[in-house]
Amino acid sequence: MAFDATFYAFVGLVLFLALIVYLKVPGTMGKALDQRAEKISNELMEAKRLREEAQSLLAEYQRKRKEAEAEAAAIVATAQREAEALTAEAKEKTEEYVARRTALSEQKIKQAEVDAINAVRSAAVDLAISAAENVLANKADAATSMSLFDKAVAEVKTRLN
Repeated sequence: MAFDATFYAFVGLVLFLALIVYLKVPGTMGKALDQRAEKISNELMEAKRLREEAQSLLAEYQRKRKEAEAEAAAIVATAQREAEALTAEAKEKTEEYVARRTALSEQKIKQAEVDAINAVRSAAVDLAISAAENVLANKADAATSMSLFDKAVAEVKTRLN
């Protein structure tokens, strides 16, 4: 029987496969593949857990963002109400101040009018008294002038009171 190179290659292959089986390479490879598959499975589970955790964190942050936006809107609304209240209060106080100042000014004007009228009356009385004195001094004697003067003074006093 003649053996050619194909036969020796076949025998070499069979011996190689037998050696591989004897050294338990397929079992080792299976274990390695099983470990690799388990590692990949663990990594997938970890990734899934992390994804769920990230989604829950995302949901929590979105909820917190919505709460913060609602709180900010409430703060803005409160600030607007306070600003409107302060504006209304300031307007009211300004109107009250203007009304008080107007009333005070009107009162001062009325007092000035009264004072002016009294000053004019006083000046007119003084002038009348002076004129009457001059007229009476020229026309009357001392006794008559004294009696007329006393009468005029008494009349002026009654008018002023």
